[in-house]
Amino acid sequence: MRIRPAADAAATVVPPKVVPQPPKPVAPPVPTPEPISPAVQPGANAAPGLGSGNAGTAGAGPGSGGGKGSGTGTGTGSSVGPGTGGGPAGSYPPTPTQFFLPPLPAPASVRGYHLVAWFDVDEKGNATLLGFNPSRDGGYNRKLRDVLLSLRFRPGVRADGTPVRDTVDIQFIF
Repeated sequence: MRIRPAADAAATVVPPKVVPQPPKPVAPPVPTPEPISPAVQPGANAAPGLGSGNAGTAGAGPGSGGGKGSGTGTGTGSSVGPGTGGGPAGSYPPTPTQFFLPPLPAPASVRGYHLVAWFDVDEKGNATLLGFNPSRDGGYNRKLRDVLLSLRFRPGVRADGTPVRDTVDIQFIF
C-alpha cells in the first residue's frame, strides 16, 4: 500500500520571517578645536611664575623655565637647571660601588637596630667614615666599623658630570 501526499500540502509553503536589521551606528562628528590666539599660546611672552608648568611655559612658581618652585629651569625645587631639589645646580650624591652587607651572623642584641653611617666622599671617590650610631653590642660595633671602613664610593657629580665632594649616609635596619 502506497501513501500519497495530499495535493494541497505542496501548495501551502510558508515563507520565512524577515527580521529587520538595526541601523548601523553613525560616529558623532569630531569637533574642530578653536584656534589659540597668539597672545595666549604656551610660552608666548609669559611672565615668570605665571605659567601652568607645561613645557614651554614660565612655570608655576616665582622662577622661570617651566618648573615648580623658585628655581630657574624645568625642575622642581629651588635649584638651577633641569634637576629636582635644592642642590647646587642639580648635583647627584655619591653612590657606593658595592652592596653594603653587615657582618653576619648579627647577634640577637642588635635586632631592631637602625644603623646610620655618615661618609665624606671627595671628588675622586675616596671616602672617610665620619661616624655611625653604635648598637648595644660593643664587639659587633668593632666588626661593623671594619666593614664600613672598607666601603668604596663613586664621587658625587653635578648635572654636567663634574665630580664634587659631598657627604652621604648609609642606612640599614637589622
